[in-house]
Amino acid sequence: MDLSGEWRATPSDDELRLAFHDAEFDDDRWGEVEVPGHWRNNAHLADTDGPVLYRTRFETPQKPESASRSWLVCHGIFYVADLWLDGSYLGDSEGYFFPHEFEIGGLLSDQAEHVLAVEVGHRPTRDRVGKRALVGVFDDPLDVDPAWNPGGLWRPVTIEHSGPVRLRTVRPRCDGTTADKASVTVAALLDTAEATTVTIHSSLAGSQHEQQLPLGRGENHVEWTMEIDHPELWWPWTLGDQPLHDLDVRVEVDGVVSDHRAVRTGLRSVAMRKWMLHVNGERIFLKGATIGPTRAALADVTATDVAKDVSLAMDAGLDLLRVRGHVAHPLLYEEADRRGLLLWQDMPLHQAYARGIRKEAVRQAEAMVDTLSHHPSVVVWCGHNSPAPEGAPDEQGRRPRFGGTRAALGQQLPTWNKTVLDRSVKRAIDGADGSRPVIAHSGVWPHPPQLDGTDTHLWFGWRWGGERDLPRLASRMPRAVRFVSEFGAGAVPDHAEFCHPERWPDLDWEELASRYGAELTAFDTYSPPHAHATFDGWRQATQAYQAGVLRRQIETLRRLKYRPTGGFTFHRLADSSPGLGPSILDLERRPKAAFEAVREACRPVLVVADRLPATVRPGETVAIDVHVVSDRRVAEPDARVRADLSWPGGSHSWSWGGELPADDCIRISTLSWVAPNGPAGRITLRLRLDGPVTASNRYDAQLVVD
Repeated sequence: MDLSGEWRATPSDDELRLAFHDAEFDDDRWGEVEVPGHWRNNAHLADTDGPVLYRTRFETPQKPESASRSWLVCHGIFYVADLWLDGSYLGDSEGYFFPHEFEIGGLLSDQAEHVLAVEVGHRPTRDRVGKRALVGVFDDPLDVDPAWNPGGLWRPVTIEHSGPVRLRTVRPRCDGTTADKASVTVAALLDTAEATTVTIHSSLAGSQHEQQLPLGRGENHVEWTMEIDHPELWWPWTLGDQPLHDLDVRVEVDGVVSDHRAVRTGLRSVAMRKWMLHVNGERIFLKGATIGPTRAALADVTATDVAKDVSLAMDAGLDLLRVRGHVAHPLLYEEADRRGLLLWQDMPLHQAYARGIRKEAVRQAEAMVDTLSHHPSVVVWCGHNSPAPEGAPDEQGRRPRFGGTRAALGQQLPTWNKTVLDRSVKRAIDGADGSRPVIAHSGVWPHPPQLDGTDTHLWFGWRWGGERDLPRLASRMPRAVRFVSEFGAGAVPDHAEFCHPERWPDLDWEELASRYGAELTAFDTYSPPHAHATFDGWRQATQAYQAGVLRRQIETLRRLKYRPTGGFTFHRLADSSPGLGPSILDLERRPKAAFEAVREACRPVLVVADRLPATVRPGETVAIDVHVVSDRRVAEPDARVRADLSWPGGSHSWSWGGELPADDCIRISTLSWVAPNGPAGRITLRLRLDGPVTASNRYDAQLVVD
């Protein structure tokens, strides 16, 4: 029975809280709210941060003759709640992305009409070092408009029935695949009213399994293994097809079905070695982007929304989306499964948390695995995004190189978040799954004594340093570029009415920073507004700068393919709220200039050179390497590369031919030349790859004459 629809709701206060759950309470003067939904979507609750009191009435549902137990299931509550049925307290809940269920069978038999009352709370916090609610980027003003509160019953509320044994969760784990066989371990949690013996039937991809076993009263964890002969394997979209199969599990007591559950999954194995992902034994260089909530209002997300995001990511040549600092709407995972787009899944832990949340974080980590582990698209778990502090900007508005002393110490020294919280979360995920790589935290630099660390966030040319600094770091500290999971630059979208461009240059800069994610010190340093006479001129300059940063830094990381880089995710694919952040698509998925730059840099075959110096003087010797990068799974036997260098009054050309290996990066040659004497002007290097596949590139420098 689905209880979705119009409910009654009002802001909570101390007096109402004491009485609102009584069955006879009069709620006629309360406003209506839609469930599922967010309370802020309703005019009478649009300005409240809660808590909010919800009530609905329903008649006793019909249930199958074999059912002896009934359950209230809240599929998504943002973020905490207390629940009552007909005045009887059911319990509380915490956590927004997984279902909470309460047994209610005894209460339903007492009367024909019932009242469900729920107090829901979520109070956003901007404390970056002592947060307690595990909502990740929903509490970060750089990701979601801080004026928004996503609180509410954002997913359906249902009543379900079972026999004496309830099948609470089913979690398939694909332990290994070959062309001949796939091995899947199924873990299930069964809730038993009384000690009994059950028969469990399961089917998956033509394989059948049956077992009989005794269960004790209460929760019982059981596991069994299924072997699938000649499996249809699930592949990333660039490597193969995406067949999906239903895992059907049925629990019988005395020959009668007590409960049944089905989940859709795919047969594939994943492993990560030296930050290089292998799917079904095939190595793949990961080209990806981070993604925030599809929309800040999760309940409003549609299948069309997520299908568009997946299509745009694939159109840009991406293999991977990193679900950064949150758990997304279920529709995203279903679409990624169907389309073969890989997902890196973060826990909703972002920046630093207060001591005392470890136990709750562990519980929610296990719930995340229960909720998402059947999705073959999820290939990496990550416990915590950016647990170390970032450096503050200096007096000139520039962030210190590598975040400054405070950030460096935060990276190097043990902290409660990194050392206690994150290890506990990683251990919980490993114990619950074990078939996927698990990263304790994202954005932790290699540090002594073992030069350990994780993926890195390298904001060269935006939060520190210059946009040309990445190759230098890669040569000096290769471990820092094993996997780069955040980089980029902010840009103003084409449709930026919220900025009130008619006021240029007297914009409300404080509001743009506080509500729309504008990193003003970075803009002042790299795309200064004062250098432009019009708002449109500034907008175009920010987009051009962002496009250049992303294209050239992606090219650098691809040139380091497998030596040592296993992949990247730039930050970010699309906006969750209107903003001036680093997304390459705005809230309505209209592209900035960087979208095309990313698509060019992520083509399956890329011809690339070291960057030309920004300026060159006559007589200066310049030497640059030329590479060709291929993500194709077949070699090209007859590839030809041509390089054309031109300057005012002259030009020179080089050409080479040979085999282009599959899934590799090869150095073609080193171009060495002396800058000519002559008039000042632009020097241009054009590269062209011809053969069965084609590619081109261009680099510019300025010839400066004293």
